[in-house]
Amino acid sequence: MLPFDISAAQNIALTEELKQDAELQTVRKELMAIDPTGERFAAVLRDTIDQLLQGEVTGRYDWATLSKTERTHAGTLVEINLQREFKFADGHAMDYRIADIDVDCKYSQNFGGWMIPPEARGHLCLLVWANDYESRWSAGLFRVREEWLNRGSNRDAKLTVKAIHRDKIVWLWHDSELPENVLLHMNPSDREAVFASNSGQQRLNELFRRVQKRRIGRNVIRTVAQQKDYMKRVRGNGGSRSALRSDGILIMGDYESHRAVAEKLGLQPPRDGEFVSARVAMQRPHHGDAPHVILNGQPWVIATPDDAPEIAPLLPSHTK
Repeated sequence: MLPFDISAAQNIALTEELKQDAELQTVRKELMAIDPTGERFAAVLRDTIDQLLQGEVTGRYDWATLSKTERTHAGTLVEINLQREFKFADGHAMDYRIADIDVDCKYSQNFGGWMIPPEARGHLCLLVWANDYESRWSAGLFRVREEWLNRGSNRDAKLTVKAIHRDKIVWLWHDSELPENVLLHMNPSDREAVFASNSGQQRLNELFRRVQKRRIGRNVIRTVAQQKDYMKRVRGNGGSRSALRSDGILIMGDYESHRAVAEKLGLQPPRDGEFVSARVAMQRPHHGDAPHVILNGQPWVIATPDDAPEIAPLLPSHTK
């Protein structure tokens, strides 16, 4: 029992020490104030990965298809895009100045793989991890200490946090949900069917037909359409929304009126730049107490496999 008691006492002492780190607590408070839910942070990470993939030009959707140089550049882009989103000032010695305190920023696709330069010793680091395969991300603050680091073996003498000392990271958001890369996670046969056509419009139609009741982000639309006017290809007047109405499929966007429809149908509402598609049916006795929405004066529910296709109602007017 003695080793356990000593370890417990050390952990309690460490917890108290981190609580007494005034700079760390000040930066933590500032970051939580500007992004309480972490939604903005997660959006930056999603956009940065998509920026690297360049789906509109390359058709790529998988991190594994990036070159070594592109993957290496990811950390720099995360640093730049976080600063742009949150308007962090330039640091005196580190990347950022947050609440008048220098903070370095390090990103890794592999949890624990943060490469910390020698000049960061004694400073605070914002450690960021995001993994597209797991659709998870984390960000925490770490006070860089020599005894908590592995010795560097690369030519830049950069160091990593010892696994046993990752408990010294004060997490802001830990193992949180990263907006899904739908193309990466969808059924392979469905993905193949989506990309089978040479027509960007037909590919989008197939995407919304096969990926229902899931948020589909702007970059997925861009990657599938591979056209400059990709958002126009979703909307009515010849886009997927009008093309799929005869199949009973609604495509809800990020307008408040559309979000309300999604919520009433029991779906996750689209966030900024997202869409959610679903096949609907006019409510009938066999639907029981399924969530429903009134559209065109009639109650509609998510269609069951037994419901025959019927023309979907028109969505309400667009209001943000």
